[in-house]
Amino acid sequence: MRCTRYHERQAQRAGACRIAGVDEVGRGALFGPVVAAAVILPLERRVSGINDSKLLSAEVREALAPRIRQAALAWSVAAVDAGRIDAINIYQASRLAMAQAVTALAPQPDYVLVDAVTLDWGGPQLALTHGDGRSASIAAASILAKVHRDLLMQQWDAVFPDYGLAANKGYATPDHLAALSRYGVTPLHRRSYAPVAAVLNAAGGVALCV
Repeated sequence: MRCTRYHERQAQRAGACRIAGVDEVGRGALFGPVVAAAVILPLERRVSGINDSKLLSAEVREALAPRIRQAALAWSVAAVDAGRIDAINIYQASRLAMAQAVTALAPQPDYVLVDAVTLDWGGPQLALTHGDGRSASIAAASILAKVHRDLLMQQWDAVFPDYGLAANKGYATPDHLAALSRYGVTPLHRRSYAPVAAVLNAAGGVALCV
């Protein structure tokens, strides 16, 4: 699988001129928001090095993010917090974050490429399985979303230093699970997720860390 602008070119041939790629990060994390980004890249200019954010090092993502923002016709980032994730489930929260990111673009796109799912958005769109590894626009969005969420985790690490958030990004690593068992659940943990729910149940449903 190769990250190209094939689908952007196909949309352009169909008459689109502002094609947005959309992706999210953080679906599997136990802590914090799911974050989405939307990016409209210029069709006539290529930003070299763009690829699925999961395949890039943190240093490469952080170097690419400002280049993407500078080159983009428009870009935006949106987040849905842990409480909302618990209320509507992570699938719907991811769709909501991505739709909010698209809505925030100015100018608005006339076509949207989305990683894997369809959005509640009125214009034409194409859901691409493994889109972050196939579409340069979706990959660019995945990079912006990942860099933004990683920064949030670094900021929250200073508030909740016992959980190793700067390193584990809120995912269910052994050190994070051990910290949950030892220190309890923070207000920003996703209570509907099984490891967090298990700690709450053991504590009688009460968050130990507030």
